Amino acid sequence: MMMRRVLSSGRLNIIFAFGALYLLFMAGLRLMLLSANLSNIGNSFGQIAAIFGIGLLYDIAFYSYALIPFVLGAWLLPNRWFNSKPAYWLSLLLTFLASSGLCFILVAEWFFWDEFQVRFNFIAVDYLVYRKEVVQNISESYPLIPIFGVIFLIAGLCVLGLRRFVRLAHGGDSRFLSRTAWAIPMLCLPLVTFLCVDQSLRDISCNTFNNELASNGPYQFMAAFRNNELSFRQFYRTLPEEAAAASLHEALALPGEDWLGKRAFDIRRRIMATGDEKPLNVVLVTVESLSAKFLGVFGSTHDITPNLDRLAEEGILFTRLFATGSRTTRGLEAISLSIPPTPGQSLVKRPEQFGSYNISSEFQARGYDVAFFYGGLGYFDNMNSFFSHNGFRVVDESDLSQDEKGFSTAWGVADEYVYKRILREADADYRDGKRFFYYFMTTSNHRPYTFPEGRIDLPSGTREAVVKYTDWAIGDFIAQARQKPWFEDTVFVFVADHCSSSAGREALNARQHHIPLILYSPKHLASRRIEALASQIDVAPTLLGLLNFSYESRFFGHDILRAPISAERAFIGNYQNLGLMREGSLIYLKPQRQIGFISNPLTSEAHEDALPKGSDMLLKEAISLYQGADAAYHNHLLEWQPVQTAPLRY
Repeated sequence: MMMRRVLSSGRLNIIFAFGALYLLFMAGLRLMLLSANLSNIGNSFGQIAAIFGIGLLYDIAFYSYALIPFVLGAWLLPNRWFNSKPAYWLSLLLTFLASSGLCFILVAEWFFWDEFQVRFNFIAVDYLVYRKEVVQNISESYPLIPIFGVIFLIAGLCVLGLRRFVRLAHGGDSRFLSRTAWAIPMLCLPLVTFLCVDQSLRDISCNTFNNELASNGPYQFMAAFRNNELSFRQFYRTLPEEAAAASLHEALALPGEDWLGKRAFDIRRRIMATGDEKPLNVVLVTVESLSAKFLGVFGSTHDITPNLDRLAEEGILFTRLFATGSRTTRGLEAISLSIPPTPGQSLVKRPEQFGSYNISSEFQARGYDVAFFYGGLGYFDNMNSFFSHNGFRVVDESDLSQDEKGFSTAWGVADEYVYKRILREADADYRDGKRFFYYFMTTSNHRPYTFPEGRIDLPSGTREAVVKYTDWAIGDFIAQARQKPWFEDTVFVFVADHCSSSAGREALNARQHHIPLILYSPKHLASRRIEALASQIDVAPTLLGLLNFSYESRFFGHDILRAPISAERAFIGNYQNLGLMREGSLIYLKPQRQIGFISNPLTSEAHEDALPKGSDMLLKEAISLYQGADAAYHNHLLEWQPVQTAPLRY
C-alpha cells in the first residue's frame, strides 16, 4: 500500500525502473566474471550465494550515492517545471547518458578484470589521473569504435524500454509534502550506507577471487579514491614501541655492522667494506612487467629472452628474488628506497618524499653523474618529482629530440631509443672523466604490445612478442656498449618492476611476484647463481656491497651476498596486505588488525591457513618491520639528516 502511494507520485518511477536495470546489469556482469573464473573460485553453493548477496549490497550502496542529485531534482523542482516538455526530453537524455555510462562501466570492468583480475582499485584511480596516456593506450589496444557503437546501441534500447516510466514520472502532479515523505528517507540511504557499509564486508573468503567478485567496481573505485593511504597504527596489528624497536633491531642488524640509531626506529648503521672500493659505473635497468617465467633460465621453452638468458649465464643470477608489489611505483619504491611496502599508495607518489636516502645517495656523495631515464612523460606516477627531488637528473620523453624518438606508443618511446640516449650520455660522462649511475625505467613491455618492425621474428600485438622485443633491445644495448671504452668498468643491473600479473586465489600470490635480477660485468663479476630468498629492497645494499662501498645505511634491505641464511626473507604486499615470506611460509598483516598465513607459498599447493602454533616470532618480526617502516617514514628517519629531537609521531 505504501509503495503504491509512493509510485503514484510519479517521479519515483524512473528512479526505481533504472535501479532495477542497473542491478540486473551488475548481477549479469558478476555472473559473467564468475563463469570465466569457475576454476579459481570453486563451486560451493554457500560461497556463490555470498558472492551475489554481498555483491547486491554493494550494488545498492553505490546506487544510493549515485541517486543523490536525481532525488534532489525530483524532490525540489515544482510541478510546472518538472512536467514540462523540456524536462521530459532532458530526462530521456539523462537516461541515455546514464545507460551509456552503465554499459561503459560493464565493459571497462570486464577489460580491467582481464588485465588485473580485480575490480576497480587504486590502479583505476591512477588511470583517471593520467587520462592522456591511458586513453591513448586503450585506443591502441582495443577496437573502440565497435565497442562504443555497441554501448550506444544498448543504451538506446534501454531508453526505449524505460520511456514509459519516464512519461509516467513527468505526467502527474505531486505535492511538496508528499515528495518530502519519500525524498528524506532516500537521501538518508547514502548516509546509512556510509556508516554501515565498508570494504570489510567483502572479505567473505580466504580466496581473493571470491572477495573481488562480491565487490562492486564503481564502489571500489570510490573507496580507493578516498583511501589512497591507510594509517598503519589505526588499521594494523602493532607492538608496544619498545618491543617493536627491539625486534626491528634484531631483524636488521647483521654481523659486522655498527648500529648508529639512538631513537626507536632509527635504523642507521655503519656498513664497513672488507676490501678496496670499486668506483665502477652502474647502469640499472628496471624492466616493465618482466616475470621470471618468461626467461629460459627459469624454465621457459618459448625462446623469447635469449639475450637475458645469456647475460644470466655470464653474470650473477639471483634465482629467488621477489617484487614487493604489483605496480611500477612499488618496484621503484623498493629498489630506490629499500623499504617494505607501506599500506596505500607508493611513497614514490606521495608529494612530501623529498631528500630521502636512496640507492643513488652514495653515488652522489662520490661525485657520480646520477640520472633517471624514462621513455614516457615522467609526470606519470609522479616519477619526475620523486627522482628530481632525490638527487637525480631526469631525462624523459620531453627531453628527447624528434630524431631521437623513433617509434612510440601511449606509454612513451620504444626502449631501444632510450638506450641510445643512455649510450650518448655515458660517452659524454666518460669524456669528462666522470663516473655515472644511470637508472632506466623501461616502457615497451606493456599494452598495446607494439614495437618497431624488423627487430624480431614475431609480429606486434602479443605479450610474448613484446617480451622478445624488450629482450632484443637489451641485447642490442649491451652489444653497442661493449664497443665503448667505459664498458669494462661498468656494472649492468637488470631487474623487473613487477610481474605481468599478480592475481591468484591467495590474498598474496608469491609465485606471481617472482622476478629476475641479473648483475653483469664480465671483467669484475664472475658468473654464478645465488639461491638466497630476497626481494627488491635488497637490490640497493647488494649493489653497494659489490662495489665495496663503506657507508651509513638507512636501508631496510640486506646485502644478499653477505647476509646469513637466517636473514633470508622477502617482502610481498599489495595496497592493503603486507607480507613477510620466510622459507615455507608467508605471513601477512591485514586491516582491522587481522593476520593471514599462507602455507607453502611458492608451490602450486599454496593455500591460506590458520596461523600455526609456534609462529609468534615470525608474526613479531613481520609487525616490527612494517611498523618500523611506517614510523621511520612518518618521522623523517630515512632522510639524509634524520630528525633527532622531536618525539615520535604516527
